[in-house]
Order: sequence, then structure tokens, then C-alpha cells
Amino acid sequence: MLVHLIPLGHERYELYAEPPEVDDGPMDEDAGRVRRWLHRAGEQWRDYVDAARMNTATSGFARWRDNAICRLAETIDEQRTLRMLRTAETAALLYPASLTESAARAVLNRMLSLALGYHGKRLVIYLVLFILSGVLFFIPGPNIVAYYLGFQGFGHLQCWRGARHAASADLTWMLTPSTELAELAALTGEAHHARAARVQAIADRLGLEHLASFFERTAA
Repeated sequence: MLVHLIPLGHERYELYAEPPEVDDGPMDEDAGRVRRWLHRAGEQWRDYVDAARMNTATSGFARWRDNAICRLAETIDEQRTLRMLRTAETAALLYPASLTESAARAVLNRMLSLALGYHGKRLVIYLVLFILSGVLFFIPGPNIVAYYLGFQGFGHLQCWRGARHAASADLTWMLTPSTELAELAALTGEAHHARAARVQAIADRLGLEHLASFFERTAA
């Protein structure tokens, strides 16, 4: 698994990885009911996110809905790396060449330690809130609050497991310097309009389709 140590300025970093693009293609005719539902749900969610990011909503409710979808999609994107690390056997860390290898490893260890504490605490909080949300059982219709709390709690659980595995001796890390990430680090102090084209060019050279939007969102 390839992980990038993304510089965000002021000694701030984020771990970033993109999953390989997989074209699922059409469902098999003998696919089970649950698998078909998951496939349709995944396609529908991607359609929702694409539509929400178009920013074409006109009514107040529609704008609120699209903002909620975008925030949820961003949460999923930002948690993806730790989730992917849950099952990794080896991982390669690409870090800015402006750092020494020992400094990059220290940053990695610190980030994994912080992630363990952060997601562990959030898991407990959302679990308690999820249990308490049972008092809303009398409201007709689906318990949207419970769904939301359950989704968030599950996400923090997966991230906590990923951070724990990545920090353990079970996962072997290989560190490699990157001149592209060093170049990205030099752009953190510039305004978005001045650096956008160069950030996109760096993302293209690294083969990371969504890096530019992730960088601008998290480096703000």
C-alpha cells in the first residue's frame, strides 16, 4: 500500500492514499439480493455526491442537503487512508524530500498515536449517543439520528483499527523521499489562485486524481 505524507504548512501533515480504480462492471445475473442492493446503493451514493458538488440547488432545503452530502463525502475521503491500513501487510510512505527519513518517521509515529487517541475517543462518544438515540423510537419513520450516529461510530472504529494496525509491529513501513511532495510543501504558504495549477500538476505527476481537492480543503 502506498501512502503519501502530505504537507499542509506550519508543520502540519496528513496521511493520504487513493484506492486503485476498480470497474465493477454490471452485476452478475446470479448475484444475491444483498449484493445487488449494496451495488445499487454504491452507485446511487456516487450519483448523489456528483450532483451535490455541482452546487446547483436552489431551495434552502436542497442546499442544506447537498452541503450535508458533501461534508459526509469529505469525511469518508479523509478517513479512507486509515481504513485501508487495517488490512495492509506492508506500506510504503512517500514523504517530502525536504525532511530527513528520521524526521518523516517521527511525524508518522506521532500522527498514528494522535489518530489512535482521537478516533478512540470519538468512537466512545458516538457509541454512547447511538445508545441514547433509542429514546427517539416513538417518532414515525426511520431513526435518521441513529443512522447518522451509527455511521459515524463505525467510521471511527475502522479508523481506530487502522491506526492501531499501522502503529504495530505487524505492519512494515518503507520510507521513500519525494521531490514532488517537497515542491508541494513549498506551495503551502501561497494563495489558492496562485498555486492551483502547480498543485494540480504535482497531483498529475504523482498519479493522484483527487489530491488537489484534498490539499486545498485540508490546507485551508
